[in-house]
Amino acid sequence: MSHHLKFFIDGAWVDPAVPATLDVINPATEEAYTRISLGSRADVDRAVAAAKKAFASFSRTPVADRLALLKKILDVYNARFEDIAVAVSEEMGAPLSFARDAQAWAGRAHMESTIEALENYKFSEKRGSTMVVKEPIGVCALITPWNWPLNQIVCKVAPAIAAGCTVVLKPSEIAPISGIVWAEIMEEAGVPKGVFNLVNGTGPDVGQVMAGHPDVDMVSFTGSTRAGIIVAKTAADTVKRVAQELGGKSANIILPDADLERAVRKGVRGCFGNSGQSCDAPTRMLVPADRHEEALKFAKAAAEAHKVGSPTAEDTDLGPVVSQLQFDKIQRLIEVGIKEGATLVTGGLGRPEGLNRGYYVRPTVFGNVTNDMTIAREEVFGPVLAILPYKTEEEAIAIANDTVYGLAAYVQSQDIEHARAVALEMRAGSVYLNYPEWDTHAPFGGYKQSGNGREYADWGIHDFLEIKGIVGYGD
Repeated sequence: MSHHLKFFIDGAWVDPAVPATLDVINPATEEAYTRISLGSRADVDRAVAAAKKAFASFSRTPVADRLALLKKILDVYNARFEDIAVAVSEEMGAPLSFARDAQAWAGRAHMESTIEALENYKFSEKRGSTMVVKEPIGVCALITPWNWPLNQIVCKVAPAIAAGCTVVLKPSEIAPISGIVWAEIMEEAGVPKGVFNLVNGTGPDVGQVMAGHPDVDMVSFTGSTRAGIIVAKTAADTVKRVAQELGGKSANIILPDADLERAVRKGVRGCFGNSGQSCDAPTRMLVPADRHEEALKFAKAAAEAHKVGSPTAEDTDLGPVVSQLQFDKIQRLIEVGIKEGATLVTGGLGRPEGLNRGYYVRPTVFGNVTNDMTIAREEVFGPVLAILPYKTEEEAIAIANDTVYGLAAYVQSQDIEHARAVALEMRAGSVYLNYPEWDTHAPFGGYKQSGNGREYADWGIHDFLEIKGIVGYGD
């Protein structure tokens, strides 16, 4: 039976307090393929009350019991792996192979990393005559985005449970079905009543209510910087903890000694992955000025090698972007890039040839970009790359750091010591050297307006804990 019109509260699938629905659009067809219910304050109150009641006992469960629960969740997740991939592909247009190998894989990988971290996590530490104890913070409101739905759900729910917290999850209403599958997984895994709750809805009607709720002890939010500011202001009235992973405009510095063709080709792929809908994508490529034209040639070839098409086609590299709103925003920024004088190397306005339906964007590369241009300042969140020339390494570092964001940075060099030195100059939460593999044990989060707090493995668990010092504890 479909649970698309239900919420999961206190261990049961329930109807919304006030009936209201929203069509879920398949971005490849621009047509609704299902509906979800939209929640209200009454639904949030009910879910928070269930979480608060469950916290009294769940917060005292032994670590071994929480470990066993997470392992059971992982087992069920693996059994539902294909269902997750299909849900992600339908709701956000990801090619099915990408939905399996990246989107659904990410949820599994983060579950495994959290389990491994919990197996080695120390919840108490003796310092002299003081015992320092790490305790679950309480009821946690989790607000997750549409672009990496399972990645962000697992990166919040798993460490919260590991810490002994109870949660209320609001997935994005744009891509909500994978979140419903996740709730089904939690139910089948036997998560105790009230420990995990799901309420679908909009940001103003559900997300902000959660953020301001007096019985919520912490908000963990991933999304745009604009929405994150609203969440933080709403949460401030009750002085609760707020952890946020927000926008980015990540620089990719290709140093003079790098293999330029390889560095550009892989940089284009990194920027365009997930149809450009990743907050840490390397969207500003910095190349030596004397090799700028050469870099444009490599970037053009790499971009034009990407096949844009149906998510169900085996040869598709890039599916559509998620919505009409996103499509329109990307088109506007491409147009601004052209008007401000950047060189349009490939791509541009409109859909790719032969695609007359769906939110498909032409893979686009701009050259001769300066860091004061809009496409170098604003997060496009689509397959659009800005290439900026630099004359000196010092100038490249200054350009890279000249942004309100600080989520990620990238450095390419054949001299690893040199790359490490440049990494230390980056004002970003993560720096990636020479396109490494995804490390789900590394801390993930941002400087500046890219947020606060860190996710992944033990870093995520830490954010869901309070620190208590028992002074005079004795020897």
